[in-house]
Order: sequence, then C-alpha cells, then structure tokens
Amino acid sequence: MTIVTETSARGRMRLAKEAGRGVGLLDDATKARALYAIADAIDGAADEIVAANAEDLDRGVRHGLAEGLRDRLRLDAPRVAALASAVRDVAALPDPVGRVLETRTIGGGIELTKVSVPFGVIGAIYEARPNVTVDIAALALRSGNAVVLRGGTAAEATNAALVAAMRGALDEVGIDPEAIQTIDAFGREGARELMTARGLIDLLVPRGSAQLIETVVTESTVPVIETGAGVVHIVIDASARPDWAREIVVNAKAQRPSVCNAVETVLVHRDALGLVPDLLDALEDAGVTVHGDEAIRALSPRVVAATDEDWATEHLSLDLSMRVVDDLDAALAHIRTYSTHHTESIITEDVANAERFLAEVDSAAVLHNASTRFTDGGEFGFGAEVGISTQKLHARGPMGLPELTSIKWIGRGAGHVRS
Repeated sequence: MTIVTETSARGRMRLAKEAGRGVGLLDDATKARALYAIADAIDGAADEIVAANAEDLDRGVRHGLAEGLRDRLRLDAPRVAALASAVRDVAALPDPVGRVLETRTIGGGIELTKVSVPFGVIGAIYEARPNVTVDIAALALRSGNAVVLRGGTAAEATNAALVAAMRGALDEVGIDPEAIQTIDAFGREGARELMTARGLIDLLVPRGSAQLIETVVTESTVPVIETGAGVVHIVIDASARPDWAREIVVNAKAQRPSVCNAVETVLVHRDALGLVPDLLDALEDAGVTVHGDEAIRALSPRVVAATDEDWATEHLSLDLSMRVVDDLDAALAHIRTYSTHHTESIITEDVANAERFLAEVDSAAVLHNASTRFTDGGEFGFGAEVGISTQKLHARGPMGLPELTSIKWIGRGAGHVRS
C-alpha cells in the first residue's frame, strides 16, 4: 500500500485532487469492485478497528465526552459488520455517473445532452462518528469522487484504522489510494484549511453539533451543504390512535436517542390528552425523562417542568419535551418557531389534517403515522448517506449517490456557427 508522506493538510488535498481525476473516469464495474474490496477489508480488520475504538472510548470517558457522543462513537463487532454491509449495499446501487438527464437539439442541429458527472473531491468535517468515515468514502467513490476526511480527535484512532483498511483495499484493486485522505493529524488548523481550500475541494459536508455546522457554514469559502441539527417534532392529533401514538413516540425517542432523527418535542392536541397517561408510562418504562408544560405535568408527578430553552433543544439523550396545543394551527406555529427543518411527523386519522400537515410543514422530511427514525439514507434505500441536508439548494433530506454528482452539458455539432 502507498504510504502517506505528505506533511501538510493542503498537500493531502492536492493528492486527493490528482487521484480524483482518475476515479472520475472509472467505469461502473471497477467502482463496484473497489467497494466490495473495501467491505472485505473492513471485515478483515474488525479486531483492529474495535481495539482502536476502545482507545477512543476510553479517552472520551477520561475527557468527559457526553454519553450521546460516546454512543455515536462506539463500534463493536456487529456495528463494524454493519459498516461493511452498508458498503456492499452502496456497491450494488446503480452508477449515478453518466446518467442522461435531458436531451434537446439546438442551433439547427447541435445535439445537446445533459449528463451527470462527479464533483471531483468531497470534503467532510464531522465529530465522534466513525460510521461517517466509511459512509462518505463509499458514497464518494461510488459516485466517482475522491474524499478528504476530517473526523475529529474523539474518533482519531478509529478513523485511522478505518482509513488504513480502505486505502489498502484500493491499492489491492489497482486504484490510487490517495483518493481517500484523512487530515485528522492536522487538528483544527487542518479543518480550517479544508474549509478554505477553493480549487482543491469541490463540495464540503459538515456532520455534527449545531455549533460545528454553524462554524463550517459561516467560515467556509468552498461550497457547503448544510446538514442541520434535529429539533424533531411529533404531533399527536385529536384523532390519533392511542397504540400508534405510544409505539411511534417511544420508538422515535428511545430506539436510539443520540441521533438527529430522534424526536425531541411532542405536541399533543388538547382533545388527545386522554391518551397521554399511558404514553407517559411507556416513556418512563423506556427510561425517558419528560419535560412538560403545566398541562402535561398535571398528569404525572414524574414529569419535570419544561423551560423555554427545552423547545429549542436537541437533547440527543433520553429527554423529551412535551406540550399541549389547542389545535393544528398552534402545532404548526410551534414547529415554524422551533423546527430545524429536519423531520416532523403527525399521528392522526384525520385525512384532511394529515394532508395539511404534509403540505404546510417546511422540513426536509414530513411523515404521517410513522416514526421520525425513518429519515435515514439506509431506510430510504440509498445504502448509506452523506448526511441529512436541511437546506434547499441542490440537495435536501437524506443525501445519497445522486446528490454527489453535478451536471455537464455535452454538445455534438457538425460545423455549426451561431448567427
């Protein structure tokens, strides 16, 4: 395997840029073969990856890393196997490069074709999320791009083990391993260089806390796709089925509370208050602490008082904010005020209310009678995801392979000149 000898972040980005030109020309079968090799390499290095992850987790405990971040950081043998499986899923997806998006004839006979092409080099800045190391690298390569990763100090040993396995796999199948770069060794200065590397980085994707995302969005001079925090809402409407309300809310909060598609606020229609005591019992059984308004607190002594800050908080823990609203208008007004435009869901048997909610809520994913945990690239059938975009330009919602391509117009003429 080629050893990285570049001693600067900018130098490694240049290597990725050079390697990206070759990756962009690979055919479908070659890219798929590379990803299958990467999946096998991750499986083969599982012991080393788990051991490296244990080092990161131990350091995280010593340095007071929050439990939610430790959960995202943690890789055991099943999670490593799931990473490899996700890479195989990406390998099996159709090639997004070279798709004919539009054809037309102009200028008296010039055949004009709009086709999908790779961006070139994808950059990613993230924290305590080793799955992102694999997901973004796999999606970038499948879409003909090189990748530069800045995964943060919390997962530095884990990311190094993953990157080593992936680079080794590329080398074994005859693809330049410089197409996968990590600049973790260069710390915050490396991250700043990544954000300002116009001409070397074609697209930058931040994944992490609201503070990290805000920093990348405001300080970058390269194009950024914003993946926002998840202040996610579920509305329990007056006609909600009690069993669905209980099962959906508990799943959305407790299945994995540390992720961005976990529900953070539940809005209960006043006419549905009768189902709340059973819901509170189910949430307590799942270990959830409910932060409620006065009407919710009146139903159980176990509910703690919600503060104004709770409505705008992405807890990323077994904490849930809950308040009563008088009608759907009030629920929509609350969501407009506090939503981060990630995912919202309504539980209702009222078709008119459901359709109004789906039409009016301005979020990347809007659901009816379903857990917010479904907003995920794997669940959407993308194999994996680059992130969940909460902005509106180019990409929105879970980002898969098509979102990592741009377009090119190709014109074929026969001596045509413009009059």
